[in-house]
Amino acid sequence: MQPIIYKPLKGAKRIKIYIPYQSLVLREAIKKLNGSFWHPNQKLWSVINTTENFEQLKELCGEDYKIEKGVSFTPIPSVPLNDNALDALYSLEKALVLKQYSASSIRIYKKMFGVFLSKFMQRNLKEISKDEIEGFVYELITKNKISESYQNQLINAIKCYYEHALKMPREYYDIQRPKKTLNIPNVLSKEEVLKIIQNPKNLKHRAILYTIYSSGLRISELINLRIVDVHSKDGYLFIKDSKGKKDRKTILSEHLVLLLRDYYKKYKPSYWLFEGRSGDQYSAASIRAIFRKSVKETDSNPWATVHTLRHSFATHCIENNVSMRHLQNMLGHNSPKTTEIYTKTIEINNKTITSPLDSLLKNSTLHL
Repeated sequence: MQPIIYKPLKGAKRIKIYIPYQSLVLREAIKKLNGSFWHPNQKLWSVINTTENFEQLKELCGEDYKIEKGVSFTPIPSVPLNDNALDALYSLEKALVLKQYSASSIRIYKKMFGVFLSKFMQRNLKEISKDEIEGFVYELITKNKISESYQNQLINAIKCYYEHALKMPREYYDIQRPKKTLNIPNVLSKEEVLKIIQNPKNLKHRAILYTIYSSGLRISELINLRIVDVHSKDGYLFIKDSKGKKDRKTILSEHLVLLLRDYYKKYKPSYWLFEGRSGDQYSAASIRAIFRKSVKETDSNPWATVHTLRHSFATHCIENNVSMRHLQNMLGHNSPKTTEIYTKTIEINNKTITSPLDSLLKNSTLHL
């Protein structure tokens, strides 16, 4: 088997490459390229999509390689829903509203259930078997190349309809899910974080990035912060109605307090800690734009997102010997197992950990 370079589609941000298992030298060379990334689900490597990188990949592969059309998700065509399907969609939405799901969750569930209805809207939904549903999902995986995330969201929407709208037993629609992938969160080094959050010249933009990293916040939590949630005297931020409709407290940095005081004097927000121009909540799109600009201008990890700051906060807390219990509470995790994933992201090298070989040979008269 020879290496395969997939020619990127229009607008693609990455160039993907298949490397045969036995091509150890090529694999190591790809690893050293700036911004290289391994996609475990696709079994492919990728680099940033530039002409220089494409030519460099061809050079690294030598003469023995193939170029094929880029791999992509095949769009699922949308079709108009009939009255029965629209009634079913309304029943799902009603069940979700009564269970007080968030607006974004309801939107995703309705979208995914609409995909299901486009296949079965001519049928009596109560008569569709588990085997038929799994056959439908199998078809989407094999023909449309849907991702694991898409598959799980689709199954969640289908199960929610049958279990909560139709009140059918959960066991009957125990639909097969993909094997769970244990992905390690993407994390920035402390040096990278510092460069990114200090990069904005705009005081509000800098305060936003400081707050997200220093307290380990999600974007939605930052947007929903009120002035009254900043408890500078007691040293904590109060996070109201976070993911899972939970209230919690998280750490408030002393340096952030000083920055927020300067920010408050200049911008004078009235209710939300970070307000838009018209006084409403700051937008998620604007926060992402601030972060992307800082990443680009500091030449930091191009795969980093705003949520990477939260991952980095958790990892750096562990490196600073913060207890797992405290970290779990600050992040708002239900289970300690969710928090423990960050033990896999701590920096591991011969500067942070001593190999037992070095310990053995340190006082030994034997030499290599």
